[in-house]
Amino acid sequence: MTGIAIVGCGNISHQYLTNLTSFTDVRVVACADLDVDRARAVAKEYGVPVAGEVERVVNHPDVEIVVNLTVPAAHAEVAAQVIAAGRHVYNEKPLTLEPAAGRELLEAAEAAGVRVGCAPDTFLGAGLQTVARSVAAGDIGRPLSAITLLQGPGPERWHPSPEFLFKPGAGPLFDMGPYYLTALAVLFGPVTRVAANGSRAHAQRRIGSGPLAGTVFDVEVLTHVNALLEFAGGQRATTVFSFDSPLSRGDFLELTGTEATLAAPNPNDFTGPVRLRPTGAPDWTDLPVKGATAGRGLGVLEMAQAIAEGRPHRASGELALHVVEVMTAILTSAEESRFVPVTSTFTPPDPWDATV
Repeated sequence: MTGIAIVGCGNISHQYLTNLTSFTDVRVVACADLDVDRARAVAKEYGVPVAGEVERVVNHPDVEIVVNLTVPAAHAEVAAQVIAAGRHVYNEKPLTLEPAAGRELLEAAEAAGVRVGCAPDTFLGAGLQTVARSVAAGDIGRPLSAITLLQGPGPERWHPSPEFLFKPGAGPLFDMGPYYLTALAVLFGPVTRVAANGSRAHAQRRIGSGPLAGTVFDVEVLTHVNALLEFAGGQRATTVFSFDSPLSRGDFLELTGTEATLAAPNPNDFTGPVRLRPTGAPDWTDLPVKGATAGRGLGVLEMAQAIAEGRPHRASGELALHVVEVMTAILTSAEESRFVPVTSTFTPPDPWDATV
């Protein structure tokens, strides 16, 4: 059983801990946070035996994989600390804020003989795995294009401490984009170039709930981004990521091929309906959805299994680095009004048949 440590005991840690403490192949042995009292409270809630400072937890002898759930600006620093301690690391998305920092992490991990994994792991869920199998089986013919849409009024209305979501490394592109871009990369392969534009509707926003309700904070990133992606296989994708829309919609991912269109579930969910509509068909056909549905932490579980079995893990650092480069290229294109090449690549992961 693989020993797991959680670093960063904020909101998202509860989703991870709920699942990781229920899986039979891993065991959560420690929690850490800059706020040690918070780490202790979370550890007590989930029956985790050790809690304390980051350095103590990272170097705990029973820890093999450290799940890094810190804020995006700290991802690279904490992951480097984990790698230096000789532990595998699994980052919450994004892997890093910049491609150069991501490349440094992967190089350090290779030199240390450890692995880097990274969220999102939603592509391992039953919904997107069903989509991947359908595409691989030729149900849509030759894949041609995709459209994605993520829009809403922004997380400041419900998140108790949303400021970090409007700083570099977040916004709709870096916060939500990885779900959609990772799904597209897994299905279509590496992106080769992008074109984009963007805007920011409000210079400031107001926290809508929790103890900080009413607090006004600055917006430091684009809050509406449109991007066109070109893939190595010749496919094209049109994507929209927005925190500026009164209408919330985050479940739109459609793939079009020479023979049919495939409607995928929300890329931020682990399951959901998958529908196929061949050319000329009067209506959609629901496909049987099969696979894992457990939720956040599936990528950690699959990584632990891969390490034990001596095979590559699917939610890999290489895939996550590629997505970071794609997002960085999108921002550059939006700033400079030109196509921007993407030079990194990765090997798309094989389908996963688990039923966790």
